[in-house]
Amino acid sequence: MKLVLPGGAGHLGTLLARSLLRDGHEIVVLSRAPGGAQAALARQVSWDGATVGPWAAELERADAVINLAGRSVDCRYTPANREAILRSRVDSTRAIGEAIAACADPPGVWLQASTATIYAHSYDTANDEDSGILGGNERDVPERWRFSVGVAQAWEQALADAPTPRTRKVALRTAIVMSADEGGAFDTLLGLVRRGLGGTSGGGRQYVSWIHHEDFVRAIAWLLEHQLEGDVNVTAPHPLPNAEFMRALRAAWGSRFGLPATGWMLEVGAAFMRTETELVLKSRRVVPGRLAQEGFEFRHPLWPEAARELCAEWRAQRR
Repeated sequence: MKLVLPGGAGHLGTLLARSLLRDGHEIVVLSRAPGGAQAALARQVSWDGATVGPWAAELERADAVINLAGRSVDCRYTPANREAILRSRVDSTRAIGEAIAACADPPGVWLQASTATIYAHSYDTANDEDSGILGGNERDVPERWRFSVGVAQAWEQALADAPTPRTRKVALRTAIVMSADEGGAFDTLLGLVRRGLGGTSGGGRQYVSWIHHEDFVRAIAWLLEHQLEGDVNVTAPHPLPNAEFMRALRAAWGSRFGLPATGWMLEVGAAFMRTETELVLKSRRVVPGRLAQEGFEFRHPLWPEAARELCAEWRAQRR
């Protein structure tokens, strides 16, 4: 197939392009700054991530579009960063919708990045697509958490509003994708463990929703072939509390101790690292209802086993 990946030059795009190329597909990455390491993986085409331009010709007779565009949320939520986070998601989605609508022979499927953060902060309830409770109205969470939910909802609304009747649309409510690649979430968490800092974060009750990178790319390939539409949770079936999550990661690495971090310590650290504590303190208890119902089989459903495999992969990459 010919697959077009807007925003495909980042961490997830690299994982996806690498796997899809191995499967023999043609990959075209739309990038605001073509070049770099991605150039060796796939053909790159320039776009601005906001308006329809010459790049739109790539969508004619393409089999699918997988839009991963969006500014990283690993930053402080200043007014300028909030605007960039929102606009990068909504504007790119609208532009892709306009480009698809103008195609004489449009792509058959549009997989659109979204986020598991759209669900409410929850300890007790597992959120699937049918019974899950969307966030934004919780009274006991910081305002900046409601901002993240609002961004997710606007992102998905831009997808829903796109007039593309001949193209199947799927919103990928993706959890944290764990890979051994440098700079990813797993690399960051393992770095804490290796330095003796990988203990419980905050109270430790908050759930961590995650997915192994192999299952992430397998789920994307599966969704290209199966006729699901609408919202799909792309996450492993067994989220677990932060305390258990970090304990399993320490055990996988062979570390006996990890210094815990209280809420105030996390706030200080987040300010120093120019990020937000929401990324570790919000409880995301999200499960893949539709994938499971439709028969998708996870190769890495449990975190302890996945963590051991990822630690081995991390070591092998750095020999």
